[in-house]
Amino acid sequence: MSFKKEDIYKALETITAPGEGKSLVENNNITNVVVFGDEVEVDVTISNPTLQAKKKVETEISKAIKANVGEQITVKVNVKVEKPAAKENPNQIRGKEIPNIKNIIAIASGKGGVGKSTITANTAISLAKMGFSVGVLDADVYGPSQHIMFDVEKAKPLSVNVNGRSKMKPVENYGVKLLSLGFFTDPNQAVIWRGPMASKALNQLIFDADWGELDFLLIDLPPGTGDVHLSIVQALPINGAVVVSTPQNIALADAKKGVAMFQQESINVPVLGIIENMAYFTPEELPNNKYYIFGKDGAKNLAEDIKTKFLGEIPLVQSIRESGDVGHPVALQEGTVLQKSFNDITKEMVSELLKRNANLPPTEVVRITTMSGCSSVKK
Repeated sequence: MSFKKEDIYKALETITAPGEGKSLVENNNITNVVVFGDEVEVDVTISNPTLQAKKKVETEISKAIKANVGEQITVKVNVKVEKPAAKENPNQIRGKEIPNIKNIIAIASGKGGVGKSTITANTAISLAKMGFSVGVLDADVYGPSQHIMFDVEKAKPLSVNVNGRSKMKPVENYGVKLLSLGFFTDPNQAVIWRGPMASKALNQLIFDADWGELDFLLIDLPPGTGDVHLSIVQALPINGAVVVSTPQNIALADAKKGVAMFQQESINVPVLGIIENMAYFTPEELPNNKYYIFGKDGAKNLAEDIKTKFLGEIPLVQSIRESGDVGHPVALQEGTVLQKSFNDITKEMVSELLKRNANLPPTEVVRITTMSGCSSVKK
């Protein structure tokens, strides 16, 4: 039979490199291919030193070549183990970028319970209503909630074939694509994972997903400054971060730490601004009254002190909580004051992203431009 070296490489594109989310060819694991008549010799380099990993790669390469090129071919596979560099963290999420995703924004909080996930969900919906294609990655490993807020608690991501490889198709609702560990964990059991397990799970959600074309991917990070979201921020080309806080001093102290994390030299992610949640309480029967339960203008003052943009404030209103609990975020409620508040904050965020892309080196070859008062995202 007659075949070429290119046929062998094409067959090897169907095999995923262990732990990489890319094919052996894409990940440059194949170092050489030699064809002798009906015999093929493949040199492959992997980072996993176990005998099981070596055997699996040998078997998959042989099967792929026989299935896609010819059953009569004699295949010899030479597996070489290449240890990662000493400074590399093997538990860190790998990867430089996600194809076809133009802008990645991290939504963070120094402290838990300040409404970060609520802000993420409503901002995503506001972006989608503006005409952008939007995805949300729920990276809050130990307390995922986006699947509840988007009313897809019972859904499961489907498996789709993309260029010969199996990938997860995000669940979609309200015009937003979503992946969350909440789809894969028992809601009645606590998630008790060490850092490496959490990083591996997030690695799959990020790089083994078929996100398609997105203008924005919002990442709902865990609270605090732990290893999970540090790995994400360091490994992905984050265009900017938004920090959520409530007005009281104890929350502001943690928010300040969150901002400092993004500004560290080893991370260096621009902070687009701070959002103040639960800014004040207005009872339904007294719509003109504002009660500053947690203090007044705390996040606004913090933004001024650290020279970061104040993106806006969201009041403490019962309907926000109720809407999130039933999976119908308030940003969907046309003509309401809350819908306008989230819309205004989202516009401020996009405006800061415009400035960020204009004044700083882009993480991707992407620009956001404003034309005739309408925002649009371009390559």
